[in-house]
Amino acid sequence: MEEQFAELLAKVAQLEANSAVTNTIFAETYYFISIPLMIIIHAGFLAYEMGASRLKNTLSSGVKNILAFAFMIPTFYFIGWWVYWAFPTGLTLSAGPNGISGAEYASSIALGWGESAQYMGPNIADNASGVFFGAFALFAATTASIMSGALIERIQTVGFVILAIVLGSFAWVIAAAWGWHADGWLVTQWGVHDFGAAGLVHAVAGFFALGVLINLGPRIGKYNADGSANVIAGHNMPLTVIGLMLIIVGFFGFLMACIIVPGEAWSWSSTTSASIYGTPMTISALTFNTLMAIAGGIIGAWVVTKDPFWMMSGALAGIISTASGLDIYFPGLTFIIASSAGALLMPLASMVERRGIDDAVGAFTVHGIIGLYGVILLGVFGSGFPAALGAAGEVATISLTGQIIGAIVFALLGFVPGYVVSFILKKVGMLRTPESAELAGLDPTKVPAQAYPEGIGASAAASS
Repeated sequence: MEEQFAELLAKVAQLEANSAVTNTIFAETYYFISIPLMIIIHAGFLAYEMGASRLKNTLSSGVKNILAFAFMIPTFYFIGWWVYWAFPTGLTLSAGPNGISGAEYASSIALGWGESAQYMGPNIADNASGVFFGAFALFAATTASIMSGALIERIQTVGFVILAIVLGSFAWVIAAAWGWHADGWLVTQWGVHDFGAAGLVHAVAGFFALGVLINLGPRIGKYNADGSANVIAGHNMPLTVIGLMLIIVGFFGFLMACIIVPGEAWSWSSTTSASIYGTPMTISALTFNTLMAIAGGIIGAWVVTKDPFWMMSGALAGIISTASGLDIYFPGLTFIIASSAGALLMPLASMVERRGIDDAVGAFTVHGIIGLYGVILLGVFGSGFPAALGAAGEVATISLTGQIIGAIVFALLGFVPGYVVSFILKKVGMLRTPESAELAGLDPTKVPAQAYPEGIGASAAASS
């Protein structure tokens, strides 16, 4: 009998070990899949920005997006990942209440620093740090792509790359450390909750773009002497709309990477999936709300304008306006909020345009204004719900005051560095392309390739 019991215990232990391995493999695979899905976001930005550009600037707009993605990976590796773990409590480099932040902790976990060699190369003891890093690096790249569309047809490539690095590997990461980390002071002190990063990704990127646009100025021919604005249409609306749809596809990867799945050391639970704040949630709830947000945003924009560009932009606005509370809202409420954001989108973009801000694709409106709208609305509809789970089991709660404070901080973390860095670049002549190049087109003056075969471009130009 004793031998049989010992054999049974051994089998149970083996099953538990197998289960742990399975959970670890699932966690690794889950985040690994989120990365190519998020790369689809960049395929979408690439397509819609090229389509939104005039024929003479098609490839130059694409080059910016390609470089934004490429530069973000190494700079986030050496800078951004360390910043995320080092600065949650502020700029003091001190550890927070959960003990997963501060200079010492960051140097031991962040890639490219200190003892972090343990996470590099073929290491069978660590199954998920690389793919977890990859998900965050793609968040960073998304911020750069958001900014990119607003600046098309007149910004210098090198100046743009510098701005992208500052935004994606520093400004956004500070916002994430403060408002999207268990030790973040906005989370622990104010109960800020921004599950899908409406504020700390979208609003930061949108307001960063606004700061740059003020110094960059409008495209030549955008405004008349009386201040009225002219429409500068892109050369390929179908490509633009398809690009926006691809961004929607990529959003599913973006949002699934906002979930902490069971199975790894950094998981909140061994059995239950959670938000990045440790509050329980399910992929099922995320599916309901994401689909309702997309539909609501499109319908809201369609009611106001039948323009397919704004309808698909409305889909983005629908997701962004509800992103902060996608883990909390019921689907009906998600639809209502998303519809309101879609309806507000074009009027808000027109208001920005009338104030002399030439945002070529409405990025500041879609991501900046609607991002803050979503953060604040969670304070209206989600007050009293759990914001974050602390190390000792205490639960911070969402409040309107906390969400407003978070919104203000996110806007400032975007606008201030965007304005300051672009102002410096402007003073040293690295921000805007020369007038002659802008008039001739950035493709023939800056890019050693043609967007279309010989003859197609000439006929399109002649008909425009």
